[in-house]
Amino acid sequence: MTESKIHGTTILSVRHGGRVAVGGDGQVTVGNTVMKADARKVRPIGEGGKVLVGFAGAAADALTLLDRFEMKLGEHQGQVLRAAVELAKDWRMDRALRRLEAMLAVVDEEHSLVLSGSGEIIEPEDGIIGIGSGGAFASSAAKALVRHAKNLSAEEIVREALKIAAETCIYTNERIIVADLASTRPPPAARPDRS
Repeated sequence: MTESKIHGTTILSVRHGGRVAVGGDGQVTVGNTVMKADARKVRPIGEGGKVLVGFAGAAADALTLLDRFEMKLGEHQGQVLRAAVELAKDWRMDRALRRLEAMLAVVDEEHSLVLSGSGEIIEPEDGIIGIGSGGAFASSAAKALVRHAKNLSAEEIVREALKIAAETCIYTNERIIVADLASTRPPPAARPDRS
């Protein structure tokens, strides 16, 4: 019997209007069966909950990655970038870590990072992160909303973009959890209109 692939996570983070928000849907799917509709995949961590994390991938792997990152965050006094770099260094030495099929979206007031189970750290220039099964759908919708719906907050953009992803991705549902923080990072420079 072959192992069923676990799907069913869409995590989105948006930095907009002096805030950063992270949201996720609640669906967990094994094969073609929805196993859970209300999973909580977005959590505050660190001292005072000043870091938000959303996780995607195989559940055990994602929770292992989250635990390791939280441990590094504690060791480095809440410095998100330093904790991420130290976690990436561990990948080079730990065979079990290198095999994790998971990703984290990690944000604080200054940084938006993607941490992967293969040891990569990515900081998108526009402050928009989409990971998981519907990540590309959600991040595309968020980019459009940031450009054209200037009156929406970061939290509203995350909610709306995740709803759009749920209309497109069969592994994403509309049971959305969103958390947000104040952001000190300035917004990215406007991109030229490509029309």
